[in-house]
Amino acid sequence: MPSKEPEMGTPVQEFYRDTSVLVTGGTGFMGKVLMERLLRCCPALRQVFLIIRSKKGVDVDSRAEQLFNDPLFDKLKQEVPKFRHKVTVVSGDCSLPQLGLSEADRQRLAREVDVVFHGAATVRFDEPLGVAMDINVFGTQHILQLAKDMPRLKAFVHVSTAYCNCTRQRIEEEFYPLPLDVKELLAEFKAVDHKELDLVTPRFLGKYPNTYVYTKAVAENVVKEYAGDLPVGIFRPAVVIGTRSEPQPGWIDNIYGPTGVLLGVGMGLLRVVNIDPNNVANMVPVDMTVGALIASAWEVHSVHGAGGRGAGSLPVYNYVSSTRRPILWKEFSGTANRLGQEIASTKGIWYPTITLTRHYHVYLLLSFFLHILPALLVDAATLAIFRKPRMLKIYQKIHRFVKVISYFGTHNWDFDDGNVVALWRRLSPEDRTLWDFDIAGLDWDDFIEKYMYGCRINLLKEDPSTMQQGRIRIRRLYWLHTATKTALVLLALKVHWVLFSSFFQAI
Repeated sequence: MPSKEPEMGTPVQEFYRDTSVLVTGGTGFMGKVLMERLLRCCPALRQVFLIIRSKKGVDVDSRAEQLFNDPLFDKLKQEVPKFRHKVTVVSGDCSLPQLGLSEADRQRLAREVDVVFHGAATVRFDEPLGVAMDINVFGTQHILQLAKDMPRLKAFVHVSTAYCNCTRQRIEEEFYPLPLDVKELLAEFKAVDHKELDLVTPRFLGKYPNTYVYTKAVAENVVKEYAGDLPVGIFRPAVVIGTRSEPQPGWIDNIYGPTGVLLGVGMGLLRVVNIDPNNVANMVPVDMTVGALIASAWEVHSVHGAGGRGAGSLPVYNYVSSTRRPILWKEFSGTANRLGQEIASTKGIWYPTITLTRHYHVYLLLSFFLHILPALLVDAATLAIFRKPRMLKIYQKIHRFVKVISYFGTHNWDFDDGNVVALWRRLSPEDRTLWDFDIAGLDWDDFIEKYMYGCRINLLKEDPSTMQQGRIRIRRLYWLHTATKTALVLLALKVHWVLFSSFFQAI
């Protein structure tokens, strides 16, 4: 018997009925959540095409199997056990000309795809400029060239970042041109090799803090220049972190940004960060972000594409929390510290404390006493027992990480998110429930608790049953921390007493 046709769904679900979706960056953090939500929440979806490249000797099919073994997909496997027949893996590489696709795969994608989510990017802030250009910029150009050959295309959404225009104080939901013509800029990049680009990177970056945000800004200009009359939208999320609830609370698979800070503090390694405590921590849960992303494609088609204002209008969506549900770094830090007493790790090496300072020189001074000096003492003790020292190398990596994120922790921006608000208001009540991305309704305390719990399970790989052991450990570390501080204070008082005694005796 033929399979039963899915019942009529919500307006957004109906947009995806009998639709084939191409996802680039599907093996990444946000891409995985996007695929899971599409496959689970759009039952009438026809197909998801996933471009994957071979990596470290692992072929694309093996990488796809590893991808779907992630606990993120457990709920999907329960609710849609036969979802794999809707997923087609295509071998390709977005950094290569023609996306590294075979001619047969390219023709099939052009013939069958209706919606494109272009999320492939390198998110390393310190990526060499040439590598970042190949993936973030030329990859965008290549996927747009393919999209122009798609007669069925209903929407193309380019996933950018809220910080690609971070050189501006006020960031509207609009396109911002670069000082140089993008065609001339791309020609200049193609004329030099990667080693030469490394030497002239500061000249290209100008006021941009790193290669990531710079190349994402260039990529938006590529979209504007090469999209033509395609139904295209630009989606700019803020700092994307773990899930709030879908498909499971607190899921996370990376240590970028605030997650790295959270883990570093929780493990007792990170004790001072160059962040202004009174600045806004502009973070958004990944499941809410993906809900807005999925809905934005529907709006790009219905409002800006056929039957609307027409293709080429280039709507922009700033998906941020700072406008309608802000949380300060000191509030985030305080809540995490309080909850950390309960959601404690069994792997911590010291009692978790953190100092936030916006002054770089204060950070350098404190990091010497709180990071470098203890690391030197531990490494010296390690050498004394004929073992390989490693604490100093660990802190070198930690300091590189802090340097990368400090720019975003010591600056504030004024974002406009009117298009996101308007998108939310256009949704039916059923779609609001299904794709809930109203950031104004986010409960930060509840979310941070789930986020920390998720970090413990997904990143530290600690079983929930060990929670009590973690609490016992953190209490012991607290008394050790307190005893150490007391000893240092007494030592300082003793030194002062000796110095003053010597001084008065000399008089």
